[in-house]
Amino acid sequence: MNILNLNPRVALALYAHPDDADVAAGGTLAAWAQDGREVHLVVLCDGSKGAHHSVENVSVLSGHRRAELDRAAAVMGLASAQNLGFVDGELTNSDQVRERLVEIIRQLQPEVVVAPDPTAVFFGGVYVNHRDHRETGWAVLDACAPASAMPLYYPNAGPIHQVKTMLFSGSLEPDSVSNIASSLEVKIEAILAHSSQLGGESSAIREVVVERAAQAGAAVGLNYGEAFRRIDLAS
Repeated sequence: MNILNLNPRVALALYAHPDDADVAAGGTLAAWAQDGREVHLVVLCDGSKGAHHSVENVSVLSGHRRAELDRAAAVMGLASAQNLGFVDGELTNSDQVRERLVEIIRQLQPEVVVAPDPTAVFFGGVYVNHRDHRETGWAVLDACAPASAMPLYYPNAGPIHQVKTMLFSGSLEPDSVSNIASSLEVKIEAILAHSSQLGGESSAIREVVVERAAQAGAAVGLNYGEAFRRIDLAS
């Protein structure tokens, strides 16, 4: 396990739902933004089904979650945040999705792309990494390796761009940990911006976030960290 030492000029986080990036990598994204880096967030799904009660109206919930995304992005100091509007539970690693991601990657030209690890499915017998997360991870992987860097893939999506490094969060095989001691409180505030998902449990959420950050950091001697699986696509 290594301490992550990346200072990208431009970074791009690609996640399934409005709160996913904050939970998985919010400290890292916020730390880069604090350091003057250009950090962008793209959410693929509309968040319309992220409720535990059937009385929720999907269009109203989707609107709430878009507003929460904007608030959280502002808290983290991101350069931009957008939602592509694919319906929750219906996302697939399709040609349409990959082309849209390639277009975004070529437009923003990130050195580092951060995304969920699609190979991680079962966590300790108590959690299943569900389909939207896995499909997002596979689509991002395919968009970066090799599509965005190859001119005959999606020739109408803009000039090619080679992503240098991919960081996969929520991995069962992490090998790198970022230092989020300076941005932990920002990460917590960003997560708390997603009030539709918390059920009024802000103190419990804070406790869990701090505990997990401490566990991740301890693996490399840091007070607080976030763990990733790192893939270097170009030197």
